[in-house]
Amino acid sequence: MDVKNINKLFKQDLSAVNLGLESFADNLKNEGVSAIQVQWKPPAGGNKEIAGLLEKLDVIREKVDVAGANKKAAEIINNGKPTVVDISTAGKAIPGMRKNLFLHAGPPVTWDRMSGPTRGAVIGGLVYEGLAKTFEEAEKLAASGEIDFEPCHDHSTVGPMAGIVT
Repeated sequence: MDVKNINKLFKQDLSAVNLGLESFADNLKNEGVSAIQVQWKPPAGGNKEIAGLLEKLDVIREKVDVAGANKKAAEIINNGKPTVVDISTAGKAIPGMRKNLFLHAGPPVTWDRMSGPTRGAVIGGLVYEGLAKTFEEAEKLAASGEIDFEPCHDHSTVGPMAGIVT
């Protein structure tokens, strides 16, 4: 770009796109310059060794037939013959299961942050398990801290949507 074009550039209103420290974009905005902040971080948190390993994965990924592998996996699953090998209670089958433990789908969550459908499932579970006689009593018990809530995946278990395991 020659000097003439550079001069034209600076006679126009500029808009900045900022990657990195948000304060740079903030400073421009404070001076009346149009600026947007892009949320970006260096790959692997800037760790060059890990970033290099990630690059190698990209090269490997290009050589692997992902669509073909997915197709083969789907065929294996679809051609499988599920067989019941045992029926048991959660207390016997799930590692670490105990009477006051309620397992749920998703990441760790406390009663006060739990979704309405999951709360409803917990309340129903408390009544079903005989730990509460009424829904009101169950809600108080769930909020009391006497019931432990843990993710299913921490116990080699799967929980569907708002489902729980008691």
